[in-house]
Amino acid sequence: MAENHVATATITIDATPERVWAVITDPEAAKEFMVGTTMRSDWRVGSPITWQGTWQGRDYEDEGTILEVEPGRRLVYTHFSPLTGDPDVPENYHTLTWTITGDRPVVLELSQDNNKTAEGAAHSQRMWDGLVVAVKGIAERGV
Repeated sequence: MAENHVATATITIDATPERVWAVITDPEAAKEFMVGTTMRSDWRVGSPITWQGTWQGRDYEDEGTILEVEPGRRLVYTHFSPLTGDPDVPENYHTLTWTITGDRPVVLELSQDNNKTAEGAAHSQRMWDGLVVAVKGIAERGV
């Protein structure tokens, strides 16, 4: 059985929960914090979420499903990227959980499960560490 290594990034943001939520669900902000990615979703449970862009010279179209939505507090969705080279089957999806706690400042935590190795989780964590810093910059710029 494969191990489940979780990657987690956490940051304190001097903004309201509503502002941070607006940033993480805004397709225009996503282009900034996700390096040019076009993100699409209607943010309803059961709806698809997609990301399109180019990463390290390779075009991609990632996909997932919205699992939980608690505006201003919690967003959970699955994620699969064909760039991994893995088959598009449920066991190859990650679950990403965004949690916002506090009122102002807030703590934003982003976790990604189902990393197959500790090294894979560390790689993901480095990516998410940079992403939450970018979210912080956007959120604080708009307050």
